[in-house]
Amino acid sequence: MTENNEKQLDTSSQPQNKTQDNQAPINREIKSFVRHHGRLTAGQQNALENYWEDFGIDFQDKVLDLKTFGDFNQVVLEIGFGNGESLVEMAKNSPGTLFIGAEVHRPGVGRALMLAHEHELKNLRVIEYDAVAFIDKMLPEQCLDRVQVFFPDPWHKKRHFKRRLIQPAFCQKLHRVLKPKGILHVATDWVPYAEHCVEVIDSIDFFNNCSPTGDYIEKPDYRPETKFERRGLKLGHEVRDMHFQKC
Repeated sequence: MTENNEKQLDTSSQPQNKTQDNQAPINREIKSFVRHHGRLTAGQQNALENYWEDFGIDFQDKVLDLKTFGDFNQVVLEIGFGNGESLVEMAKNSPGTLFIGAEVHRPGVGRALMLAHEHELKNLRVIEYDAVAFIDKMLPEQCLDRVQVFFPDPWHKKRHFKRRLIQPAFCQKLHRVLKPKGILHVATDWVPYAEHCVEVIDSIDFFNNCSPTGDYIEKPDYRPETKFERRGLKLGHEVRDMHFQKC
């Protein structure tokens, strides 16, 4: 499993179910995450109570004006940032870029707020909400330079493949919010999932694989190595990075 096991909603498949006999069918959205209610530490709780106003984004059913956060050269969205350590590291290293992190795991959000406050970051915002709803409802068209999906839940079993985040319908949503030549960066330590991502991108015509070999790239310098990644490498897992560019 991955560090970021609270991943985001995938609306690429919506089977119909009935709530009761004789009622009309209703759509049930298939989610690519399972929400785990971990225990908050005192520090995380304090951060949620005291630092949200500085770094948090409240979900609203209206388009967000990113200029309210400042004048930045680039805007990056990370979906499922886990405990926030790598997201904060990237924000520290690139003060001219606005980083927005979406995560549903409350302790991870609290941890990210703690770190953002500790480092007095001016270029980091987080939202504790489903990333697909955030993309659909709040992000304007062509506003992002990069979308990062690092170590999503690979959903190993075949019957769960439909839960995988990287699907054509999800990529279509990203195409709307990415700028021309914007990048979708996916990293995984589960090779079959990496193969799945390449296969999905190859099947659509609005992203190109940036790999010179048509599959993977070297880990970019801007992506920090996470604690989870180091643990996976010690276990013999093979990490794959992928760059897909909007056509």
